[in-house]
Amino acid sequence: MSISAASHLSPSYPDRAARGTAGRLRAWQQAALDEYMGREPRDFLAVATPGAGKTTFALRIATELLDRHVVNTITIVAPTEHLKTQWAEAAHRVGIRIDPNYSGVTGGTSRDYQGIAVTYAGVAAHPMLHRNRVEGRRTLVILDEIHHAGDSKSWGEAAYEAFEPATRRLALTGTPFRSDTNPIPFVTYAPDNEGVRRSIADYSYGYGSALADGVVRPVVFMSYAGRMRWRTKAGDEIAMQLNEPMTNDAVKQAWRTALDPAGDWMPQVLRAADRRLREVRRGIPDAGGLVIATDQGAARAYADILKDITGKRPTVVVSDDPSSSSKISEFTDNDDRWMVAVRMVSEGVDVPRLAVGVYATGISTPLFFAQAVGRFVRARRHGETASVFVPSIPMLLEFANEMERQRDHALDKPTGATTTEDVWGEEEALLAEANRTEKEQGYEEDLFTFQALNSEAEFDRVLYDGAEFGLPADPGSREEAEYLGLPGLLEPEHIKVLLAKRQQMHLSSARKKALLRSQAEAIVGAEERPVMTRKQLLELRKELQGLVGAWHHKTGKPHGTIHGELRRTCGGPAVAQATATQLQKRIDMVRRWAAEGGN
Repeated sequence: MSISAASHLSPSYPDRAARGTAGRLRAWQQAALDEYMGREPRDFLAVATPGAGKTTFALRIATELLDRHVVNTITIVAPTEHLKTQWAEAAHRVGIRIDPNYSGVTGGTSRDYQGIAVTYAGVAAHPMLHRNRVEGRRTLVILDEIHHAGDSKSWGEAAYEAFEPATRRLALTGTPFRSDTNPIPFVTYAPDNEGVRRSIADYSYGYGSALADGVVRPVVFMSYAGRMRWRTKAGDEIAMQLNEPMTNDAVKQAWRTALDPAGDWMPQVLRAADRRLREVRRGIPDAGGLVIATDQGAARAYADILKDITGKRPTVVVSDDPSSSSKISEFTDNDDRWMVAVRMVSEGVDVPRLAVGVYATGISTPLFFAQAVGRFVRARRHGETASVFVPSIPMLLEFANEMERQRDHALDKPTGATTTEDVWGEEEALLAEANRTEKEQGYEEDLFTFQALNSEAEFDRVLYDGAEFGLPADPGSREEAEYLGLPGLLEPEHIKVLLAKRQQMHLSSARKKALLRSQAEAIVGAEERPVMTRKQLLELRKELQGLVGAWHHKTGKPHGTIHGELRRTCGGPAVAQATATQLQKRIDMVRRWAAEGGN
């Protein structure tokens, strides 16, 4: 294939173009190309939302520069090994031969190749080798997800040392912001009105614009709360609702409790996510789901849960598995339902059929969240929607409500400013370390100071386009099903209308239940409705949780299943809303089961 073939390059390659874009560049790609060719700068930073087609844009520029002999070789720098291969395959489609196996040890490659693909870590290991390459050749350096060059001082310095002599440099990113203040090489900074130096993009194309153009899918966030119980370092047992006000430490502990595979929260959320995926596949038969886990142990445990739910073990992707890249490629091309990954699919990896996600990691930076959600927004056909399940954690809900906000990288922070990035600096450090080593890390640093005891999920709300819909509902309830059953093919302007209708139905149902409950309670005599202090009510809940835990160990039934059986047998709402009389009936019922040896 000749280089000039790129003049008709499809925006996302065959079968992946958004409606009306096949056979020509998307409007933003053409506008960015015109900007680049009009100025022909040595450095150019393009910021475009995940799924918009940055790879296509970059390869179009590469073919133009090669065809005009402005450059005679290409160096592509990517965050991960898998992305190197992905870039090489994409380049091959337009006639550019890229070696993704280039090694800094040998320092050479075949003359059949027109360039190489390397990682930022590889550049950091041999910066002078790459400098010698670009000094001896007219080179275009494509820096994919350029913010990774700021992951550590050594990475940034190595990238600058290696590519400072390059003829042209094209920097790409879908998430230009970082939580730290490490400068990113080859990026221009200028002070804003408050004197904070911020990155300046040569061309920007945000999620809001891409959504309006039909280039990306709208994202519906399904938020889940629930009751969490854990033991602290001091040995204290704490029980709290995931969405109620807490200290930062309590939020992290409640969050970890929710993500514990041994509890009921994750199985209940995964079951809801699979139900949502089944609904989406009615209109999109090959739609896939992705669970993003914190560490390898959790990923494999989630895979076991999904196997119990679906009857088939999902694809599991972890970074130290040499077959990870091929697993991602296989999942991309088949029609399997689920994949579970540890960060490897959080950025840049192109799996367009992903339509349902579960955010099951403890990382809470806006950078990582945006990268993760970006895996689900790639549109292939008109009307597709994406659904992402998240814990009801304040910071995550804030990020979800601000999907359309454009943020630039700041080198300075206002004096005395406190941001979510500052609060969660520990998590950003964890992410940076993971990017440097490509090894998963969990919470080993305090493995012996914290113990998740049990958890229960509760549907909390739906977030879409800055608005919130729905009321709390039990897993498996008709109210929850109203939201999980949203059509997988739906116009963005119709989603809000349909969500508002579902919410109205939910409110009507809640009013009827409240009326029936108040009528039933009015019938109960005063002697059956003892006055209880909050402390006494908590003691009853604790006693019930202990009995349910004991019955779980004896029968192997999940906590949620036992609570469900108790509610069906004894009546009443979830534990958090149950009266003292209702709690006592359930306590008596579990004791009866134990005495009779079964239920």
